[in-house]
Amino acid sequence: MNYRKLGKTNFNISEISLGTWQVGGKWGSGFDDKTADELLNTAIDNGVNFIDTADVYENGLSETAVGRVVRSRSERIFVATKCGRQINPHVNEGYSPKVLQKFVEDSLKRTGLETLDLIQLHCPPTEVYYRPEIFELFDRLKEQGKILNLGVSVEKVEEALKAIEYDNVTTVQIIFNLFRQRPSGLFFSEAKKKDIGIIARVPLASGLLTGTFSKNTTFEPQDHRNFNRNGEAFDKGETFSGIDYDLGLKAVERLKALFPGSENLAPIALQWILSFNEISCIIPGASKVNHVLSNLSVYDAPKLSNEQISEMNKIYDELIKPAVHQLW
Repeated sequence: MNYRKLGKTNFNISEISLGTWQVGGKWGSGFDDKTADELLNTAIDNGVNFIDTADVYENGLSETAVGRVVRSRSERIFVATKCGRQINPHVNEGYSPKVLQKFVEDSLKRTGLETLDLIQLHCPPTEVYYRPEIFELFDRLKEQGKILNLGVSVEKVEEALKAIEYDNVTTVQIIFNLFRQRPSGLFFSEAKKKDIGIIARVPLASGLLTGTFSKNTTFEPQDHRNFNRNGEAFDKGETFSGIDYDLGLKAVERLKALFPGSENLAPIALQWILSFNEISCIIPGASKVNHVLSNLSVYDAPKLSNEQISEMNKIYDELIKPAVHQLW
């Protein structure tokens, strides 16, 4: 495992970390504590020391599992969670310091931790980024010892740029992968100036970039890859990075042609992200232990050459960029 600095938090974290939205099993299948414990311990055993969760993941069960496992380990494991998505309807008017403070305190109870290493606003409506009183709350929570750092998880580059105008924002979690490249422009350069830690989420475009899907692949009714392809339930950029499924398959076929004999493209897709020094860590999800090990096999793959990276970028420029580049 290699480690990188998480911006001005100064945490030294595993560049391949773990996202836990499906840590208790496959999306929509119910939460299995045994699966969660096995996944989390496998990740930590293999050098992962940064775990991202959220209060809404499996109605708090993900946070509970993360806290339980972290408390059982002797290693220093950094815990990041998120708040805000419990607000229903999820609109700007629902955000207030009082509401958010209660969410943070509830997360502390569920995890059983004395302090949260990183609390992140969980993709709030754009208007929230223009409300200083929301961001000021987290200074008070830090003074009270409830949190160490504030970050944001965003949908759009514009939201990320606005968020880092607040001095107490230390990290930004943003969708970044071979099929979502816009953040690497202005945002990466501005984040670097301000020593912002960048956490890459949805790194495999909801599994598309593993190369294991086809036109015949089916998804469970409760799986967002089935019901949210056009943003029916939440921002469609969260599902396959917002690109048309068939177009994604076409791009993946070109990627396979670049790497003949590679049955699993995940390590290649993750290596591409890690080629950006601005990235602090990647948080691929996992619903099975072999997913964790697949993500960590990035270290077993040959290092990407500059020529290979250039050819990968051509796939984006020619197929994906015209359809989605300016949307997020």
